[in-house]
Amino acid sequence: MRAVEVSGTVHGAGGSRGGRFAGALRRTGWWRAPAGAAVLAGVVWWFPAGAFTSAFAVVDPGAVLVALAVGAYTTVLSAARWWVVARGVGLRLPFARAVGDYYRAVFLNAVLPAGVLGDVHRAVSHGRYAGDVGRGVRAVVLERLAGQAVLVAAGAGVLFALPAALLVPGARAVGVSAGVLAGIVAVVAVGLVWGRGRRPRWWRALRETAADARAGVLARGTRVVGLSAAALAGHVALFVFAASLAGVSAPVFQVVPLVVLSLIAMSLPVNVGGWGPREAVTALAFGAAGLGAGLGVTASVVYGLLALVAGLPGAAVIAVRLAGRRLVQGGQVSAEGGGERGEEPTALVGRGQ
Repeated sequence: MRAVEVSGTVHGAGGSRGGRFAGALRRTGWWRAPAGAAVLAGVVWWFPAGAFTSAFAVVDPGAVLVALAVGAYTTVLSAARWWVVARGVGLRLPFARAVGDYYRAVFLNAVLPAGVLGDVHRAVSHGRYAGDVGRGVRAVVLERLAGQAVLVAAGAGVLFALPAALLVPGARAVGVSAGVLAGIVAVVAVGLVWGRGRRPRWWRALRETAADARAGVLARGTRVVGLSAAALAGHVALFVFAASLAGVSAPVFQVVPLVVLSLIAMSLPVNVGGWGPREAVTALAFGAAGLGAGLGVTASVVYGLLALVAGLPGAAVIAVRLAGRRLVQGGQVSAEGGGERGEEPTALVGRGQ
């Protein structure tokens, strides 16, 4: 069924339920941004201003070009992962639209609190486009969980390459992330078994989620894992590049485990546009590795700036789509006016486009 969107109203399978889920996610996540801001404020208070201001001085035009190139690489790969999952669960999603929507989500995640609101918008927007908001939300959740699982696996893989002082904190970070993923799977599994007899509404939602996970992720596991690993390599490379700009001269094999640990911290939805836990964990990691906690903060800030630059094409996507929408609306108004004068109105767009 195609989605018919009129003044923000969506008619399609699962639209009401998916919209309620997305709205609940936005409402219950209000505490994430203040928590991330508190962590960031503590880092700013603890370290001298030079650890932050020096980061701005090293981001030159060459670094901007590198960030845009790496950002295009990681965004296209992540959009491809989403495209694979969405098609697996039976949703139509043109690849060009997937790339544009993903760029927009990356930009909104970077400039809005909590770091997930861009993905919420991406999920609901695609669900409306495809005619099934509930399934659209599940496709985005599954896509992000698949990427998180690969990140956790990478963290476990480099765990023992961390300095001895970071072995316990690193294991704890990996364990927490892995525990969250395992907890989600366990809740779904237990819920499916426990609710099978009565089959309430929440049981049907869990069953649909499990079916989508099998069709969209497990059945296409090789492609999903491969795309996730390739995208993660891009994020790691950009962080290592940021560290080199900040003045880190340690070998790459020594920096990569620290960077992976920082990315795990950054993936936690307790931040302000990605800032907060990332800076705290990077300072801890670089300090424990003997590279200097202040230098770790600078490297993290440089990475944050480069990541923001990498997402800037998403602002262009927003501007172009808003301009296109205004042109369409203006054309519709003009056509309606022509009809009043007895002329035949021109159909500019079909319903649901």
